[in-house]
Amino acid sequence: MHVPDGFFDVPVSVGAGVFAAAGVAVCLRGAKRELDDRTAPMAGLVAAFVFAAQMLNFPVAAGTSGHLLGGALAAILVGPYTAVLCVAVVLLVQAFFFADGGLTALGVNITLMAIVTAVVGWAVFRLITRGGPRGRATLVAASFVAALVSVPAAALVFTVMFWLGGTAPIELGSVAAAMGGVHLLIGLGEGFITALTVSSVLAVRPDLVYGARGMARALTLRTAEGDVQVGQAAPEAPPAGVGLRPVLVGGGLVAVLLAGVFSFYASGDPDGLEKVAADKGLSAQEKPHAVENGPLADYAVKGVEDQRLSGGLAGVAGVGLTVAAGGGVFYVIRRRRRLTDGMTPANAQ
Repeated sequence: MHVPDGFFDVPVSVGAGVFAAAGVAVCLRGAKRELDDRTAPMAGLVAAFVFAAQMLNFPVAAGTSGHLLGGALAAILVGPYTAVLCVAVVLLVQAFFFADGGLTALGVNITLMAIVTAVVGWAVFRLITRGGPRGRATLVAASFVAALVSVPAAALVFTVMFWLGGTAPIELGSVAAAMGGVHLLIGLGEGFITALTVSSVLAVRPDLVYGARGMARALTLRTAEGDVQVGQAAPEAPPAGVGLRPVLVGGGLVAVLLAGVFSFYASGDPDGLEKVAADKGLSAQEKPHAVENGPLADYAVKGVEDQRLSGGLAGVAGVGLTVAAGGGVFYVIRRRRRLTDGMTPANAQ
C-alpha cells in the first residue's frame, strides 16, 4: 500500500502530512512511557523485521500479491505509540533510499500504514484480550484478528482520502470494492505472519511482548469457602537462561536472511494497490520518484549486474539503515525518559 506521488491532490497530501506529523509528535511523547529496558532494544529490531518482511510479497489472488504492513504486529510487540514510530522509520527509509512510496505522499503513507494499522490493530487486540480467557492461545488469536482487521481498515481510509482528493475520475464505489476485496485477502496473510511472529516471541521470551503484559494470572488460594484471589497479577519475568542479547541477535539474523536471501523468491506480481491502480486507470497519474535513480532505488544496488546479489545487498543495506535510524530515535527517547525519571544512563545500567 505504498502510495506513489501523484495519486492525491495537494490539499489532501498536505493535510495528510500535517496529520501524520501531529501523530508522530504524539507518539514521540507516548513512546517515552513504553520504551523501558525491554521494549527499547526490541523496537529497533521490530522496525528492521517490518522492513525485511515488506520485501516478501506473497500471492493473494491471480496476478496480485501482498506484503506485511506491520502496524498491528509492532503495536503488539512494543506498544502502539512505539509501533507508529517503527513503521514511520521504515517508510522514511523506503521513500528516501529505495524510491518506494512517494515523497509528497509520505504523509499519506504514514497515516495509512503506520497510524491506522497500529491504532486499529491495537484496539482490536486489546478488545479481544480483555474479554477473552487469559493465556497464550488468546494472545495469538487476538494477534491474528487484529492484524487481519488493520489491513482493510487502512484500505478504507485510503478510499475516503481518494474521495476527498483523488486525482483520477474513478467512481468511488469501484475503488472501495476493489481496495476492500483485495486487502481483505492480504489481511489474511498479515494475520498469519503476525500470529506466527507473536507466537514465536511468546515461546522464547513472553516478557518481550508488550501486549502480553498484565496477562499473567494472579495467585489464587483454594479455601473451604472457595477460591480467593490474592493480590494482582505478577509481571512477566524473563525465563531463566534466556538472555535479551540472543533474542536480538537471532531476530536480526532472521531480518537479514529475509531481506538478503528470501526476498529474491518473493512474488513478482503487483501488490494490492498497484493492481487496483492499474485496473482502474489510477496508475496513469503516478509521477516519477525524486530518487528513482538513487544507488538503492527499486531495492537493487546500482552497478551490480547480478540480480540476486544486487537485491540481496540492497535488502541487507535496508535492514542496516532501518536499525541505525530506528535505534537512534529509540535511544534518544529512552535516554530522555531516564533523565526525566531522575536517572542517568550510567546508573540506569
